[in-house]
Amino acid sequence: MTIFVTSQVTVRERYITIEGNKIRYLEDGSGPDVVMIHGLGSQADRWSSVMPHLSKDHHVIVPDLIGFGYSDKPPVDYTPKYFVKFIFDFLEGLGIKKTVMIGSSLGGQIVAESAAALDDSGVIQKIVLVSPTGTMRTTNPTLDAYIMAGLYPQHDLIKTAYQMMAGKRKHVEESTIARFRDGMSRPNAKMAFLSSVISFKHWPAITQRLHLISIPALVIWGREDTMIPINFSDDYVSNLKNCKFVVMEECGHRPHVEEPGKLVEIITRFLGNKMHVKQSVA
Repeated sequence: MTIFVTSQVTVRERYITIEGNKIRYLEDGSGPDVVMIHGLGSQADRWSSVMPHLSKDHHVIVPDLIGFGYSDKPPVDYTPKYFVKFIFDFLEGLGIKKTVMIGSSLGGQIVAESAAALDDSGVIQKIVLVSPTGTMRTTNPTLDAYIMAGLYPQHDLIKTAYQMMAGKRKHVEESTIARFRDGMSRPNAKMAFLSSVISFKHWPAITQRLHLISIPALVIWGREDTMIPINFSDDYVSNLKNCKFVVMEECGHRPHVEEPGKLVEIITRFLGNKMHVKQSVA
């Protein structure tokens, strides 16, 4: 089934069954595999502005995480350990032997947790973490607004939350609001959302496991991120052995939506190099 078409690519919607659960994913392009993971309360479509660019030279796969989007939402505890197992099963189910993994926000932490667990397997070759969760142990007004929108998906609450997450560009498309509201209105969606919030909040800080990751890592943060402020980036950058750090100056929490072209440029430079041992800001 075709999801959207540009002048260059056609992104397709597919489904796979993982442990008895139907999982939706988007796919396009050919070449080395790149798997992208969305954040809390989101779905694969949030990477739709990035996919056409990356798929020019890569085989891009973007799942709706189990519990979110159009994927099944079993009544389980949505812990980091559960998501890591899902990632491993998903890669195995698609026959992916080697891949780059990119994750945003909660998806960034899931990618990092997966890399820590699978680093010596050779499956995950590089990781890109965009404003990942995992080190901030407190709340703030932006996070509170987003959680409120997830539990009570009303138009104005959703719009306010997305405006607070944005950088200088505060415009929120109606399609974004409708997609979030639709996603959170599906059966068991709020259960999976709240379970994820609680489980990740009480999970041991990821800093305890980052030293297990030796593969090249790129950490990207929006300077104007109020969801997970940029000062939390140091917890990742200082604990990853092989890390490059890039700041996107006018972005908030969602560079893949606010500045997708610039984000892709940063990522493709990283993918084209073999080693990244110096931290840098651009």
